[in-house]
Amino acid sequence: MSGRRGLGARWRRRRPLRTRLAIAASAAVALVAVGICVAAIFITRHQMIRQLEFGLAQTAAQHTEQYRQEGPSAGDKGCQYPAVPCLQSVPADKSRDPREPYALPVDDATREVAAGRRAPYYKQLTVAGYPVRMYTVRLRGKDLALQVALRSDLVERGVQKASLALAGVGGAGVLLAAGLGYWVSRTGLAPVARLTATAERIAATRDARHRIELPAGPPGREDEVTRLAASFNTMLGELEQSVAAQRRLVADASHELRTPLTALRTNAELLARADRLTEAQRDRASGALGRQLREVTTLVNDLIELARDEEPQPLVEQVRPAALLAHAVEAARGHWPEITFTSRTDGAAAGVTVPGVPARLSRLLSNLLDNAAKFSPPGGPVETELTVAGDALELTVRDHGPGIAAEDLPHVFDRFYRAEAARALPGSGLGLAMARQIARAHHAEITAAQAPGGGALFRLRFPAG
Repeated sequence: MSGRRGLGARWRRRRPLRTRLAIAASAAVALVAVGICVAAIFITRHQMIRQLEFGLAQTAAQHTEQYRQEGPSAGDKGCQYPAVPCLQSVPADKSRDPREPYALPVDDATREVAAGRRAPYYKQLTVAGYPVRMYTVRLRGKDLALQVALRSDLVERGVQKASLALAGVGGAGVLLAAGLGYWVSRTGLAPVARLTATAERIAATRDARHRIELPAGPPGREDEVTRLAASFNTMLGELEQSVAAQRRLVADASHELRTPLTALRTNAELLARADRLTEAQRDRASGALGRQLREVTTLVNDLIELARDEEPQPLVEQVRPAALLAHAVEAARGHWPEITFTSRTDGAAAGVTVPGVPARLSRLLSNLLDNAAKFSPPGGPVETELTVAGDALELTVRDHGPGIAAEDLPHVFDRFYRAEAARALPGSGLGLAMARQIARAHHAEITAAQAPGGGALFRLRFPAG
């Protein structure tokens, strides 16, 4: 049994899907055709035999009176000729048999019919070397049984000719079904073939820009294969964007790392010749080296954080954004003593909880506050507000700096994007990108806009717990 299964599995692997579908369709049609032909042959044979028996019954009815008057008769040799009936009458009592031998076989069943103890019946037998159909019926009032026989080889030849004709028609139908099955499988699987070719081309070239050509048609009436091809094209588009984003991340990261790594190497080489430097020069080089190490460490950590697509589920818990905001504002005041931070929490929002990772949400809030402080003038205020708006919890962070230019608004959350006004400020351009990623991981929405009266306004909304 296992050998048969292995053979079937090898056969399926060696045959393309198109061929297997065509063979399966042909086999199904062949089975139906054979079944119909066999049923038709049996029906034809049954109808022809019934017609023969009907003729025998009519012949018996026509000769009933004649044989009732004549008495027992040994019959004739009419069965030797097609369509010529052979008739004889048989008494119930053997002593009344004629002296001549009977032309048709006589047995106890025939005597019982003559005596009225058995109903009339039909029987298939051979007489004089020919197949015949015999009908035995009682002649009432005479205790005689009338036997009528006709050759049935004509019926057999008719059935044989009908079988040959049906076999020819069935064979032609199977061949036609095989051709149509192959055509249907070839046409129906054309999108699958294009999908396979596109996937193989992408695997060979590593170019996700290829697409499958979809047949033109009214929208909403596509078949399953066309929808599969459309979904595959959508997946290819997402893959292309992902690959482009990865390449852009690598390019941007290498660009951002090149400058601090060069400065690190320079300061390290400088400190390697510390015996030639004054104490002040050594202190400056050592301080610069420490700052650059911290910048590189921060940049690498940010890249690692951005490489994560979702939050680790074991760390998710119910957190209170109001408490996280208060802690983040206190930390920001310590980092930016020259900036005034104000915070207002709505009473309805104070007890609201949301599912999330506390450390990640704290990082999101600190990134927003650091971004606002970086663009605020010395002594300028940074205002935060936490409220419940409808079925969502909303946090706003506003600064009073230069604001965001209209051409920069669509890109403020992109990785390594830095507006022209921000290129002279410290930072790598990853803070807001990380804030958006953390917000999406917590099913929240973050947006940026120009604040009324000047400055930038960031709004964070996520469903209330």
